[in-house]
Amino acid sequence: MKIGSIDLGNRPVTLAPMEDVTDASFRILCREAGAAMVTTEFVSSDGLVRDVSKTIAKMHTLEEEAPVAVQIYGSLPDAMVDAARMADKAAELAGGHGADFIDINWGCPVSKIAGRGAGSGMMREPDKLVAITEAIVKAVPDKPVTVKTRLGWDDNSKIIVELAERLQDVGVSALTIHGRTRCQMYKGEADWTLIGEVKNNPRIHIPIIGNGDINSAAKAKEMFDRYGVDGIMVGRASFGHPWIFTEIRHLLDTGEELPPMPVKDRVALAKRHFQLSLDLKGPVTGVYEMRRHLSCYFKGLRDFKETRIKLVTSKDPEEIFATLDYVAQRWGDETPIVEGVYGL
Repeated sequence: MKIGSIDLGNRPVTLAPMEDVTDASFRILCREAGAAMVTTEFVSSDGLVRDVSKTIAKMHTLEEEAPVAVQIYGSLPDAMVDAARMADKAAELAGGHGADFIDINWGCPVSKIAGRGAGSGMMREPDKLVAITEAIVKAVPDKPVTVKTRLGWDDNSKIIVELAERLQDVGVSALTIHGRTRCQMYKGEADWTLIGEVKNNPRIHIPIIGNGDINSAAKAKEMFDRYGVDGIMVGRASFGHPWIFTEIRHLLDTGEELPPMPVKDRVALAKRHFQLSLDLKGPVTGVYEMRRHLSCYFKGLRDFKETRIKLVTSKDPEEIFATLDYVAQRWGDETPIVEGVYGL
C-alpha cells in the first residue's frame, strides 16, 4: 500500500492518533513493534495559528518513528489551511523529522471537539468538509494529505460512501474510516460493512484503511480477509498493549498466532517506554505522562492493586524502575489475558 510515494508494505497496520496517548515515546515503541505508520496526537489548527508553544510542540517528531503523520483538527477554513502549511513545515517549526503526511481529523467524536464543529462535527456539513479538505490539498501540493473520519453523524446520515468519492476527487491520498457514527461515540460494535462498500466501490482507487474494534491479531486478519481493506488502523487496543502490532504482523505474515506475552517481557517494554518518556520530556512530565500507561501494561494481573497504586503515584523515576523490577520478579512468567479492548 502506498500513500503518495511512501510504500507501507502489504496489508499495513498503523497506529491511530489518540490525545494524551500517542506522544513520541509511544509512537516509537509502536513503530518498533511493527506499526507501519504512526500519527501524532491531535494538533489544534487554532493553537497553531495563535502560535501556542504547546500546540507547536505536538508536531515534533523523530526519525525513529517515520513514516509519521501530523494530524490537524479545526472548523475554520482559513485556520485549517494555515495549520496545514505549518504542519508541512513541522521540522522547521517544531524540530525533528517533520511530517511525512498531513492527516485531517474529521472523525474525533468527543464533545469538546465535535461540539464546536470540528472532528466528526464536520460530518453535519459535508460540503464545508470537502471544501476545507480541497483547500488543504492545494495548499500543500508536495505533501500527501490523508483523512480520518467516521460513517456519518448518526444512523440517519451515514454519508461515507458518497463522501469517500468526493474526498478522493479533491485529491486526498488515503482515507481511514472508523466504523461508527459520531453519535455512537465508542459504544456498540463498529460496523465494517460500509467500510467494505467504500473499498469495493469501483470508483475508489485511493487506499482505504479500516478502523474500529481491532483488539487482536485474529480480528485484524478477519477484517483484511472479509472486507479487502488496504490497511488497518489500531487505536484503543494498543494502549497498554503496544506489542499488538507484533502479534498482528506475525499472524498476517506466518499464519500463526503468537502466545500471550509474559509479564517479564511486558516489564521490559514498559521500562523502554518509560525511559523514552524521561529522555524526551524530563523527569517531571516524563513521570506524570507515563502514569496512564504503566498500569495498563499489567491489566488483568492478579493481586496487583497495591503495586499499581505505587506505579501511578510515585514521582521518583528510580523508585518506578525498582517497582517494575519487582513486578518482573513477582509475576514474571505469568501471562494475563484480558478479553476485549485494552486500556481506554
